[in-house]
Amino acid sequence: MSFDHLWAGWRASYIGSFGTDTMPIPATGPGSDGATATSTGVLNGASSSEGEPLCVFCEIVASPGPDEERMIVWSGEAVVAVLNAYPYASGHVMVMPRRHARELEDLNAAEAAELWQAVHAGVAAMKSAYHPDGINLGVNLGRAAGAGIPAHLHVHIVPRWLGDTNFMTSVAGARVLPEPLPVSWQRLQAEWH
Repeated sequence: MSFDHLWAGWRASYIGSFGTDTMPIPATGPGSDGATATSTGVLNGASSSEGEPLCVFCEIVASPGPDEERMIVWSGEAVVAVLNAYPYASGHVMVMPRRHARELEDLNAAEAAELWQAVHAGVAAMKSAYHPDGINLGVNLGRAAGAGIPAHLHVHIVPRWLGDTNFMTSVAGARVLPEPLPVSWQRLQAEWH
């Protein structure tokens, strides 16, 4: 199933910022986490210290731009939280290690502890900023589990409301989102402690 979006005002500048050889492709389909990747799952033109191409998450972390432009809501020593470019709901954030790590067991003790502390803080920020009726937490480990970007571990924090528009995804392949990403960034960043 392909997901259409009913809003598009900010997407043209976002997509255009990658250039033609790194056009992001939304990861869609049953169980997809909604993250974006290039056709190869990495961003061309950038490389890690080992000379391997950077994934889209590594590119966001490595980018020299301000947090607001990169949609980084919170930064820790080993972990960052970034808004999902194709969210399931307004405020959908992903918490991930700065270091490129595929598997949960690849994290060292400090990274694992900070990851869970960031998820804890993110849930509190989500509740304060959005007052949802519930929250989905999710980790999709591997393509078969629905990971849109399986090469870089990330934890989803998604606000949910009773009577929200989730049915649109099932019946129309669309998502209804009432606010643009910069507004979501401002709301969450103000509440993240």
